[in-house]
Order: sequence, then C-alpha cells, then structure tokens
Amino acid sequence: MAILLTPVLNGGNWSRLLLAGVTFIPIVLSIVRLSQFKGWLWPSILLALGNVIFVVAGNTFGSRTLTGMRWGFLAAFFAVTVAGLFSHLRNSRFIARAQLYNAVNIYLLLGLLWTTLYLAIDSFSPGSIKMGNQADRQTELLYFSLVTLSTVGYGDIVPLSGIARIVTALEGVTGVLYIAITVALLVGRFRLPDQDLAEP
Repeated sequence: MAILLTPVLNGGNWSRLLLAGVTFIPIVLSIVRLSQFKGWLWPSILLALGNVIFVVAGNTFGSRTLTGMRWGFLAAFFAVTVAGLFSHLRNSRFIARAQLYNAVNIYLLLGLLWTTLYLAIDSFSPGSIKMGNQADRQTELLYFSLVTLSTVGYGDIVPLSGIARIVTALEGVTGVLYIAITVALLVGRFRLPDQDLAEP
C-alpha cells in the first residue's frame, strides 16, 4: 500500500505529511512481525525510534544531513527487517501460505531498503542520481529501486557518482540472488498437506 500511495501523496505539504504516516505502516507491521522472532525486536525498535528522531529534526531544522540520517536509519531498519524475515523463512521446516507471504514481503522490503539508500545518497550528495522529475524525488527513487531490483533497468534514471553506481549494481545482484535462493528454498521445502500427514 505504501508503494502504491507514494506517487499519489508525494505532492503538497499535507500530502507529504500523510505520506510520512503511510510510510510508517510497513514499519509498524514489520516491528509486529519481528516481535514474533527471538532477538529481532529491540534492534528494529531502536532503528525505528532513530528514524523518528531524525524525521522530526530534519523537518525542524531543514538540514540535508539530518534528512540523510533519517533515510540511513530507515535503510538500516529495513535491512534488519529483511534479515529477520529471511532468517525465519530459511529456518522454516515446511512452506505454508505464511511463508509465501513472507517471501513477497521480503522482496518488496528490499525495494524499500534500496529506495531509502538512494534517498540517503541523494541527501548527502545531491546530483549523484540523475532524475527527470527533480521535485518528485521520493517517487522517482522508489520507481528506480523497484525497476533495478527486478533488473529491468529502463535507463531513464541514471546513477552518476561512484557510490550510487555500486549501490545500484548491488541492488540488481540482490534481486537476482534473492529470487534464485528463495525459489530454491520454497521448492525444496514445499509439502502438500497430505504429505505431512503421511510422514511419521
């Protein structure tokens, strides 16, 4: 939902405030999900709180550095969430509907992770990524992230700096590896319900 609403709400001040609220939906849902796994809750809460602090500070002082820190904390939060969910998926003894939903959520969270990395890079080093619509940066970089993760790469948004290029390349590699590894896990552990009953 957050991904679909980003282009709609990335307009005026009130829309952006609503977008910030919508952005916290995946954060809250991720924290709730990670609370079910031992050892993943407190890192996610601390990173989410760091993000909130830098959101307030960045909007109060209008500093690009504080805004970059905000996106950095959010990127770290999404990285912890992806690691926790993937660890749970990898350690599942069999695959049910919940694991399939986890696999899809991990893929979408990877897109959000790289979006926040691009936003952090853009905040710390403006001009690192060439975009067509400079005013709609969050939507443009979300689109760029999803296109890069799926390795489509239309070429309408171009990373210019060395760090932006490396991060973009790593996202493409991650997208390919995630699909390959996840499909192998899902196929290797998939069981029909009657198979579970037949085993002692």
